[in-house]
Formats: sequence, C-alpha cells, structure tokens
Amino acid sequence: MITRRLMTNSEMKLVQQLEQNVWNMEPIPLHQTLTASQNGGLVLGAFFNEELVGFSYGFAGFNQGKAYLCSHMLGIDPGYRGKGIGASLKHEQKALAREMGYDLIVWTFDPLETRNGYLNLSKLHAICSTYVEDCYGEMDDNFNSGMPSDRFKVEWWINSSHIEKELSVNEEQAQSIFSYELTETGLPKLINSEMILQGIQDNEQPILVPVPAHFQELKSQNYELALDWRYKTREIFQTLFAKGYAVVSIVKSDDKPVHQYLLVQKHTLEV
Repeated sequence: MITRRLMTNSEMKLVQQLEQNVWNMEPIPLHQTLTASQNGGLVLGAFFNEELVGFSYGFAGFNQGKAYLCSHMLGIDPGYRGKGIGASLKHEQKALAREMGYDLIVWTFDPLETRNGYLNLSKLHAICSTYVEDCYGEMDDNFNSGMPSDRFKVEWWINSSHIEKELSVNEEQAQSIFSYELTETGLPKLINSEMILQGIQDNEQPILVPVPAHFQELKSQNYELALDWRYKTREIFQTLFAKGYAVVSIVKSDDKPVHQYLLVQKHTLEV
C-alpha cells in the first residue's frame, strides 16, 4: 500500500467516487477540496495496486489566534477496512502537518462508534474534552441516518510527549460508576445514569463510561434503545467535561456487549 498527498483534479475525482462508496451521499465539490489543498489544507490517499482505497481530507483552521489543521473526513473502502489503512493515513497526515508548521490537528467523530474511537484515542493518542450536540444536523448517510449527529471534537497535539508514550493510568485505577443491564433480546441498556451523575463529586480519580460495543447493530435492532444511549451518554460526557475531565482511550472487551471510555482530569495530561 502507498500513501501520498493528492493535489490534482483527477485525484480529487477519485476521492469523490470513494466518498460515494463509503457514505452513499453527495461528495464534497472538487473546487472545495482543490482550493483547500492549495491553501494550508491536506488531502491524502491510500492506494492498493493503484486503486484508491482510503483518503483523508483536512483544511486550515483558525480560532482565537491559533492555527491548526481541521481533519474533516477519513474514509476507507468497505472492502479494505480493518487493515490499518486509517492509522496509516493519520500517521502520514501527522508527518506532513508537522512539515507544514502545524502542532495541532482537530476532528470530530461519533462517540458511539467505538471503532473510530479506538483508533483516534487508544492508537493515535488524541484527546477529547469537547462534546458537540447534533453537530451536523440531520444526516441521511449509511451510518448516521435517524440519529442526532452528536460528536466528540478531538485534539491531536502532534508535537507533545502525550502522543509518544503510553498512558500512566489504566482501567484498574478508574471508577466504574455507571451500570448497564441486558434487555430481553440481549442488548445493553444504560441504567440509573441520571442519579449517578447527580452524585458525582469533584475529584481527580479516572472514570470509566460504558458505550455499546456494536452501536450500528444495536441501532438496527432497537432504534429507541439507540436513542436512549445517545441522550444518556450526551449528558454523561457533557457533565464530566464540565468537571475538567478529558477522554483519553477506549478499553475494549471481547466478552461483553460494551466497551468503556477512560476519562482523566485534563490538567494531568502532557499536551
């Protein structure tokens, strides 16, 4: 597999075709991706036997005097998922962004999509302390249809020591204060979260927050339960972020219907 920067009109057309294949929606206009790539943005492609099988698209961002790269899209051909292509694209993005003078890359992802969360947090060591409600409004693509488009906004401090070393905390040191039960059909359901949130005190101890291990499957089987997870986890993360916490990793489980986000106090991180 070869990963390289994309700059030409014909290359951007290949990106459009892959966008449609991944999300089944109208792609970003060529004039947008071309202009962004020529003005501080970065479009990358992953090729297998000269076929585009993955891409990332980012544009220059600026907020409160700070310049950064906003990594807006990352798409992998469905037939090539699970092969490390997303991680390869992100690492190439990091290297080129450094050469361009950036020290921060930001992007969003759905906190209930744990495959994305594991890559972004556990493998790349991005962090998140910002929760955006219904970030993109109503969406009708393959993954987001019918759900509020809530997102984590992550920060990837690409010159920091945090991304180069393993976390100094793990799940054994964290509080597991949120509980779930199984429905009659064996799906996980979060219980008593409102009462637990009311009792959370300000402290420094890490906290674990469960989310469904396979959210798309859960949504296809029980839409109302999927909405319940969305609204309850929204309240949990907003409350914990307001208390100074940041999400730093996902703890995966092979034998349980949930994975768990690990949160620590943000001021303890070397970013």
